[in-house]
Amino acid sequence: MGRMTGGDPSLLRRINSAVVLHALRGTECATLTEITRVTGLSRPTVEGVVEGQIEAGLVVEVAAEEGAARRQGRPARRFRFRAEAGYLLGLEIGSHRVSAVLSDLDGRILGTAQKAVLASAPADERLERLRATVADLLRRTGVSRQAVRAVGVGSPGIVEADGTVRLGTALPEWTGLELGERLRRSFRCPVLVENDANTAAVAEHWKGAAAGSDDVVYVMAGLSPGAGSLIGGRLHRGFGGAAGEIGALHLLGRGETPETLLSTNGEPLHPLDEQAVAAVFADARDGDAQAQAALDRFVRRLVHDVAALVLALDPEVVVIGGWAAGLDGVLEPLRKELARYCLRTPRVALSVLGEAAVATGALRLALDHVEEQLFAVETTVTARR
Repeated sequence: MGRMTGGDPSLLRRINSAVVLHALRGTECATLTEITRVTGLSRPTVEGVVEGQIEAGLVVEVAAEEGAARRQGRPARRFRFRAEAGYLLGLEIGSHRVSAVLSDLDGRILGTAQKAVLASAPADERLERLRATVADLLRRTGVSRQAVRAVGVGSPGIVEADGTVRLGTALPEWTGLELGERLRRSFRCPVLVENDANTAAVAEHWKGAAAGSDDVVYVMAGLSPGAGSLIGGRLHRGFGGAAGEIGALHLLGRGETPETLLSTNGEPLHPLDEQAVAAVFADARDGDAQAQAALDRFVRRLVHDVAALVLALDPEVVVIGGWAAGLDGVLEPLRKELARYCLRTPRVALSVLGEAAVATGALRLALDHVEEQLFAVETTVTARR
């Protein structure tokens, strides 16, 4: 168990409960004596907290092994944290698909689901598709909607603290959408909405290429790239939630749009046509000269965008995700160009989580929220100031 010191019996019951729950969650099971030693609380206080958490359904007594009971007489009572006492959802809303991931209170993944959606789908249709995806996942895993304690959502656009999309050009009818409010109608628990690049950055820090690094930039590469960043281990949103919108940097120089840079026939690509983009990259790998020239132009623009963040934030690692994550030919040129432009070159890595990054990060939002409620240990990575 990780050591966490509580106070004396006069501390508020909520603080004592958080300390005891945190200790139990950090081990498979523990006796009252072990919990007392780890937390620094008195035995009567620990016993009272444990009994209260048993009534609340968050702690359960573990049955003693029959053989151990015969050999040693009556064994000490042992308890464990009930990760199955509640569930968490992480949702991704994208241009071509919606997806969901379900976990228990330990963050252990229990199931995933996704459905395709047209890029041109209006907001109502996209949200209905998302609700159907969640319903399918809950039905398949046997989890009731009432057992879900928090929902995290990753969405394109600039997202305000209440879940309203202040600006979202990637999806039809998205700007001004009260996304948080719309989704809260479907759940009896908190719904936390975040920009998709931010959730992906959180996911890579939690389980991916940036694990163990507290200064991270995640780049969602695409025709309109975005970025999420962690500074000192905390998600950085900026004053109005617009941090990382590097897709607008070309406007400073009034340069060509990314859609034009990746064109091989003089006609700009559609901003949401991922298949056309993937085709350009595939043709470049096969030696097509026009596709290679388009790829070179795109990489130079991507380097320009990423270098701006690297120079400003000095991250330890830059993670490249989005549709470019699985395409050869991006990573090495990016490393070389960043070495030319930046005072200190960060480690550059492809996303480990790939397409699962946004939903996984959204799940981490939900997990952070519940941990803050139950354990009150420290400020979480994703907590809003």
